[in-house]
Amino acid sequence: MGLVLHIVDAFTNRRFAGNPAAVCFAEEGLTDEQMNHIAAEMNLSETAFLREAEGEWELRWFTPQTEVDLCGHATLAAAHALWDTGRLAAELQAVFLTRSGRLTVTRRGEWLDMDFPSEPAAAVTAPKELIEALGLIPRFVGRNRMDYLVEVDSEQTVRTLAPDMSLLGRLETRGVIVTSLAADGGQPSSQASGYDFVSRAFFPAIGIDEDPVTGSAHCALAPYWAKRLRKKELAGYQASSRGGLVGMKLMGDRVLLSGQAVTVLRGELDLSSE
Repeated sequence: MGLVLHIVDAFTNRRFAGNPAAVCFAEEGLTDEQMNHIAAEMNLSETAFLREAEGEWELRWFTPQTEVDLCGHATLAAAHALWDTGRLAAELQAVFLTRSGRLTVTRRGEWLDMDFPSEPAAAVTAPKELIEALGLIPRFVGRNRMDYLVEVDSEQTVRTLAPDMSLLGRLETRGVIVTSLAADGGQPSSQASGYDFVSRAFFPAIGIDEDPVTGSAHCALAPYWAKRLRKKELAGYQASSRGGLVGMKLMGDRVLLSGQAVTVLRGELDLSSE
């Protein structure tokens, strides 16, 4: 049994930047155990598994350790792979059935727009382990159903942060998103001519110390910064070593996340011994 597999760099327009995701077309179906093994073998922050379901697509996301409820960059990668392989016509919308409900992606030239749920973070008292792990006093700490959201004092603090991953991994949450207002409204780069805020995202509890670019994190970042900056359209730069730009438009209880993607590998995974 051969499994068609692509690796796609998401939230970037150039190879070897953004966030890589594996996309597997599981036309014949796979067991949960097989998906777990494949995701561990890929050893990327996320592996997406696609199976056609009457014109729509069942979509599941796995880290090297576990299945997750929501993943932005692997959804972007999955939609890109559908159009890249001709499985979906360019003018058609990609419709995904997921653990977070029905998600859609629309192609707009080189940009892909994902309709995701807004996941605002409510203010909470920061646990001692979080403060110790980050080694600073936050301006704000909030939490949604998945992650802690932490605002710090500056873009430089975000970029130079070196958290204690063992302490972060003990928190009873998927991960920690650290963010700040952009310095001077954002600095020009090969990825962005300007952005409203910066962020980094850490998920040691699910086997990912730092995620390069996290779409689902922006479901929390968008409502937070939209309220702070009094604007519904935003751009965020995730300042990991690979880096990536995420466009956002807040629409009530939904967030339109926008990004680009590029395929870096097309191949077949040999499951003949399964």
